Amino acid sequence: MDGKAKKRLEVIKQKLLMLRQQLAGAKKQEDEPGEVAAIEKEIATLEAEAKKLRE
Repeated sequence: MDGKAKKRLEVIKQKLLMLRQQLAGAKKQEDEPGEVAAIEKEIATLEAEAKKLRE
Protein backbone atom coordinates (compact mmCIF):
# COMPACT_ATOMS: atom_id res chain seq x y z
CA MET A 1 0.00 0.00 0.00
CA ASP A 2 1.51 3.30 -1.04
CA GLY A 3 1.40 6.59 0.84
CA LYS A 4 -1.44 7.95 -1.25
CA ALA A 5 -3.67 4.99 -0.38
CA LYS A 6 -2.81 5.30 3.33
CA LYS A 7 -3.69 8.98 3.28
CA ARG A 8 -7.00 8.24 1.53
CA LEU A 9 -7.80 5.58 4.16
CA GLU A 10 -7.22 8.12 6.93
CA VAL A 11 -9.56 10.60 5.21
CA ILE A 12 -12.19 7.86 4.79
CA LYS A 13 -11.92 6.91 8.48
CA GLN A 14 -12.49 10.52 9.52
CA LYS A 15 -15.47 10.89 7.19
CA LEU A 16 -16.97 7.62 8.41
CA LEU A 17 -16.69 8.77 12.02
CA MET A 18 -18.45 12.04 11.19
CA LEU A 19 -21.14 10.31 9.11
CA ARG A 20 -21.89 7.77 11.83
CA GLN A 21 -22.45 10.61 14.29
CA GLN A 22 -24.73 12.34 11.79
CA LEU A 23 -26.61 9.08 11.26
CA ALA A 24 -27.20 8.68 14.99
CA GLY A 25 -28.54 12.22 15.17
CA ALA A 26 -30.69 11.79 12.08
CA LYS A 27 -32.25 8.63 13.51
CA LYS A 28 -33.16 10.44 16.73
CA GLN A 29 -34.65 13.39 14.92
CA GLU A 30 -36.16 12.36 11.60
CA ASP A 31 -37.01 15.77 10.12
CA GLU A 32 -36.04 15.19 6.52
CA PRO A 33 -37.37 12.12 4.75
CA GLY A 34 -34.59 10.19 3.08
CA GLU A 35 -31.79 11.71 5.13
CA VAL A 36 -31.07 8.48 7.02
CA ALA A 37 -31.02 6.48 3.79
CA ALA A 38 -28.68 8.99 2.12
CA ILE A 39 -26.23 8.89 5.02
CA GLU A 40 -26.33 5.08 5.12
CA LYS A 41 -25.66 4.97 1.37
CA GLU A 42 -22.66 7.29 1.72
CA ILE A 43 -21.30 5.19 4.60
CA ALA A 44 -21.62 2.02 2.51
CA THR A 45 -19.83 3.69 -0.41
CA LEU A 46 -16.93 4.82 1.77
CA GLU A 47 -16.65 1.41 3.46
CA ALA A 48 -16.49 -0.27 0.05
CA GLU A 49 -13.76 2.14 -1.07
CA ALA A 50 -11.79 1.50 2.13
CA LYS A 51 -12.06 -2.25 1.63
CA LYS A 52 -10.86 -1.92 -1.94
CA LEU A 53 -7.86 0.16 -0.84
CA ARG A 54 -6.89 -2.39 1.81
CA GLU A 55 -6.73 -5.22 -0.74
